[in-house]
Amino acid sequence: MCPGCRQPVAACRCGEPAVPKGDGVLRVSRETKGRGGKAVTVVKGALLDAAGLAALGKQLRTLCGTGGTVKDGVIEVQGDHVERVIEALKAQGHTVKRAGG
Repeated sequence: MCPGCRQPVAACRCGEPAVPKGDGVLRVSRETKGRGGKAVTVVKGALLDAAGLAALGKQLRTLCGTGGTVKDGVIEVQGDHVERVIEALKAQGHTVKRAGG
């Protein structure tokens, strides 16, 4: 028996990476809440592992020429770059929707 998941060792899934959940549609929005009035472009819903998400975040930050972060499966790019990010993601073949106002 596996001590982590209490399954037989042959059926243990502890070592496998978790598959991200969602419909695969990237939702791009602009948020200012909790950031002192500063705008941040937010990308949610990417079905990528942590390394892939970090690489995509790096590409978007480089494209926009700003900073940002990737945390909890969400890419944040500093500034209002919604249109630029949507165009870049569509060019890479992702399904993209604009969320919010």
